[in-house]
Amino acid sequence: MAEKLNKKPVNGMKDVLPREMQIRDWCMRIIRENYKSYGFTEIETPCLESIGNLSSKQGGENEKLIFKILKRGEKLNIDSAATENDLADSGLRYDLTLPLSRYYANHANELPSPFKALQMGNVWRAERPQKGRFRQFMQCDIDILGEPTNLAEIELILATTSTLRKLGFANFKVRINERRILRAMAAYSGFEEERFDSVYIILDKMDKIGKDGVYEELLANEFSREAADQCMALFAGMDQAEDAIAYLQETLGDHLEEGVCESLAQIREAVLAAGQEGFEIVFDPTLVRGMGYYTGTIFEIEMADFGSSVAGGGRYDKMVGRFTGNDTPACGFSIGFERIITILLEQDFKIPGEKKKVAFLLEKGLPTEKLAEAIAKAQERRNEGCQVLMVRMNKNKKFQKQQLEAEGYEEFVDFYREALKQ
Repeated sequence: MAEKLNKKPVNGMKDVLPREMQIRDWCMRIIRENYKSYGFTEIETPCLESIGNLSSKQGGENEKLIFKILKRGEKLNIDSAATENDLADSGLRYDLTLPLSRYYANHANELPSPFKALQMGNVWRAERPQKGRFRQFMQCDIDILGEPTNLAEIELILATTSTLRKLGFANFKVRINERRILRAMAAYSGFEEERFDSVYIILDKMDKIGKDGVYEELLANEFSREAADQCMALFAGMDQAEDAIAYLQETLGDHLEEGVCESLAQIREAVLAAGQEGFEIVFDPTLVRGMGYYTGTIFEIEMADFGSSVAGGGRYDKMVGRFTGNDTPACGFSIGFERIITILLEQDFKIPGEKKKVAFLLEKGLPTEKLAEAIAKAQERRNEGCQVLMVRMNKNKKFQKQQLEAEGYEEFVDFYREALKQ
């Protein structure tokens, strides 16, 4: 009798079946190869980070979703604990950016400047699972640390869009904005500075609830009608302007730092000048990005096949300084790996250039000489570049072949005791 054990994975986690694993391996190989062609160097950071780092008010809402690790042995004193953090001294990382910042702060003297980092690894968030979103999931990040100019943003966007193209995607949209523009818009409109973050959260909903919905929600959150009217007037002006970025530069005046709009326009023009096809890059003044650590340019990639963003990132010039006391320019872009895999599986994606899969079916009781012959022939086919599976023949051979065909096997070689039949 079986023990009463749960054969299903923990809620929010998943088992990966062979077909998906093949696609995941192929995607990771393409991502690594293309990012390395842009000069990024692969690194690895631990799955665990100190609870103080994870709870440093830099991860936005993700800090509410940390999987915390209890202290061990004598350090764990439940009776004297006043807060959750008294019970935990570490937690599973919720992204790869904070670990990278700690990594760079610890190893800056051993690394080139600027440093172009590539990270691929699992992260964990205790959130409600949904389509393409799990509690454990893979992230694929590229970051440039030590580069203060918008060359970092340009390189990150081109590297990420070209990677998505190599994965077979096209007709996607790169949305780009600037946190300093958001701040200037809020200040110009007359919102209270201490409530700017609440304004950003409402503006971020514009693609779902529209301008009228945003206006009503601003009023519902007790922002003044004058400030809400001024904010909506900005969006009306951008809709009518031939160049929304130039319009904001002229309208926002001293509320906006010098050079912000010029830099954003230059990023867009440089990406377009690279001549990559299959996507568009657009200025989106409602793009916010939820992480509290973003300080400048922010961007997302959305895909019609998924209905939401599949990649995102931005500039975070203050995070490394939290560890060292000295700010370091930093900018990164992350591909939503699980969302990409979900799309490919739904499209019944076939890996291009995949080796021919051949199954050798061996009848039970095969004599030694026939077994040796089968092994030799299988090796010949492998040397020819095929992927060869050797397996005992089932009683219901027809059903066995159907199962193998579902796994991509397209040729079958049967070995019998009496004679070799192909």
